[in-house]
Amino acid sequence: MIAYLVRRLLGAIPLLLGILTLIFFVLHMAPGDPVLKFASPNVSPEVLDQMRRNFGLDQPLHVQYFKWLWSFVRGDFGYSFGQMRPINEILPEILWNTLQLTLISLVVIFVIGMLIGIVQAVRQYSIADNVLTFVALFFYSMPSFWFALMLILIFSLHAGQAGWPLALPASGMTSIDYDYLSAGGKIGDRFLHLILPAIALGVGSAAGVARYMRGAMLEVIHQDYIRTARAKGLSERTVIFRHALRNALIPIITLLGLYLPFLLSGAVLVETIFAWPGMGRAIVEAILARDYPMVMATSFVIAAMVVFGNLLSDALYAVVDPRIRND
Repeated sequence: MIAYLVRRLLGAIPLLLGILTLIFFVLHMAPGDPVLKFASPNVSPEVLDQMRRNFGLDQPLHVQYFKWLWSFVRGDFGYSFGQMRPINEILPEILWNTLQLTLISLVVIFVIGMLIGIVQAVRQYSIADNVLTFVALFFYSMPSFWFALMLILIFSLHAGQAGWPLALPASGMTSIDYDYLSAGGKIGDRFLHLILPAIALGVGSAAGVARYMRGAMLEVIHQDYIRTARAKGLSERTVIFRHALRNALIPIITLLGLYLPFLLSGAVLVETIFAWPGMGRAIVEAILARDYPMVMATSFVIAAMVVFGNLLSDALYAVVDPRIRND
C-alpha cells in the first residue's frame, strides 16, 4: 500500500508541473499589463518601464518561464505585484484561513449528508424519506453564491433588524473588538464568523452525499449478512452502525477526494462574498490585478491540495476495505 501511494505521489509531480505550465502561458498571453495598475499622471512612462524590468516582464516569455520554474523548484514563489510582499510570507496566512473554512465545510458535508442518507435508507419510501429527498434536491440545485447571499440577508441583516437573540456576522474572520476578548471569547467569535460561510459552502454538497449514502445503504441493508445479524437478535442500531455502515462507506470515502476540488472552487465565490481572507479571495484579487506570481503560487497550492485529497481517499479506502491492502 505504501509503495502504491509513493507511486501515486511521484506520478502527481508531472501532473502538477503540466497544470502550472499551462496556467503560466495562458496567464502571460492574456491581454493586459500588470504595471498599469501603478499608472497615474504623476508616474512617468520611464518609471513604468523600470518596474517592468524589475519584475522581469521585459524578457521573452520562455525566459520568464524558465526563471519562474527554477525559482519554483527551489521553493521561491517570488514577490507579489499586488501586495508588494514575498509570497512565501503571504501563503501560510491565507492557506490556514482556507483550511479552517474547508475543514469545517467537510464536517458539515459528511456528517449531515451521511446522517440524512442513513435515515432515508432505513425509512425507505416513508414520509420522512420523501421530505428529506425534496429538501436534499432543493439545496443541491441551489447555487452556492445565491445561497450565501440569502444566508446573509436572513441570519445577519434580518436577524439584526428584528432583534433575534443571535445575529451572525456577515463578513470577515473576526469582530472589531477581537483583540480585547478573552481566549474563550476569541474562539467563540471565530466560530460565529465561520458558521455562515461553512453552511454556504457545505450544505449543497451535503445534499449530494445524502443521495449517495442512501443508495449505498439500500444496497447493503438487503444483503444476507444483515438479515443474519438481525436474526441473531442484535439491536437495529448495532446492525445499522456496526455492520451496514462500514460496508456502505466505501463509495462515500471516494467522494472525499472528489469534493475537495469542488470545495476549493466553491471557496472562490464564498470567500469573496463573505470577505474571508483565504486562498479563493486571494486568487480572485490576484487575477484582477494580474499578479502573476500570486496566481501561480495559489494555483500550485490548490492543485497540490486536490492531489493530497485523492491520496487521502485512496488511503482511507484501504482502511475500510482490507482486500485493497492485500492487493
